[in-house]
Amino acid sequence: MPRLSMIPTFAREVFGQRTLPREPEPALVMDDPEEVAAYSEAGRIDGVMAAAYLYHSARISQVIQGCSQVIDLGCGPATQLAQVAQLNPEISFLGMDLSSPMLESAESHVRSLGLTNVQFRLGDITRLESVADQSADAVISTMALHHLPSMNHLRACFQEISRVLRPGGALYLVDFGRLKSLRSVLFFAYMNAKHQPHLFSLDYERSLRAAFLLEDFQSVATECLPRQARVYSTFKMPILVLIKSPDRLLPDMLKARLKEMRQALPSRYRHDLEDIRLLFKLGGLGNDPFR
Repeated sequence: MPRLSMIPTFAREVFGQRTLPREPEPALVMDDPEEVAAYSEAGRIDGVMAAAYLYHSARISQVIQGCSQVIDLGCGPATQLAQVAQLNPEISFLGMDLSSPMLESAESHVRSLGLTNVQFRLGDITRLESVADQSADAVISTMALHHLPSMNHLRACFQEISRVLRPGGALYLVDFGRLKSLRSVLFFAYMNAKHQPHLFSLDYERSLRAAFLLEDFQSVATECLPRQARVYSTFKMPILVLIKSPDRLLPDMLKARLKEMRQALPSRYRHDLEDIRLLFKLGGLGNDPFR
């Protein structure tokens, strides 16, 4: 995420130019084992994404309290999913992804952490054929929806989410929003290039180019998702778009644990977390789990 002092410049970039065309990624599935290994290692919990992982883990935990079975769509190497599962050991999680090598990386990761409440299944998130109607207490997805090739695929995914969710089920979907300036896309994609493999930065650039517009998420969510789902975005620059159901009460022990994890972040990443918190707060999202 950008430092807050950068917002005025990049807000002008976002709103002052014609919207960039969406560039769907050349492939929906990352199947090359070396690419998967490099991507997984660069994106683990102690890397440059540490603040984002902790923020989403806290927000997801607020949404899924009281759930028994949670499905994670497009779980990838399960870095995010594993952290959520660690924080919520009483809940069972099912991670789904279309890449077999990615799921192998995910399996290895959760085994290394000793987690017993996470399982994985190969599957297409636009056709959840192995999931029964109204069988999931919650559906989550973090930074995966931009991999979908088209609006029709996004619509199909949201329709499947509505089908498998129980009435009143919980929902947390977050992804990139498409920016309007190529300069902004390149800035965000390569701002941490010296701290990570080139493949990770390149994937970030492709992801930003492939992202859907905030307006796309709003229209498809209204059309397909349960009425309790609300759409939020980061302030001024919709670099992150979040669709979620209402929060539930966090247990005191979990709130205390989240605050401890926040304090344990290296200073640089803790500043990143504060930026994310503020950008979503200014974007209208309340009930901060770190307060």
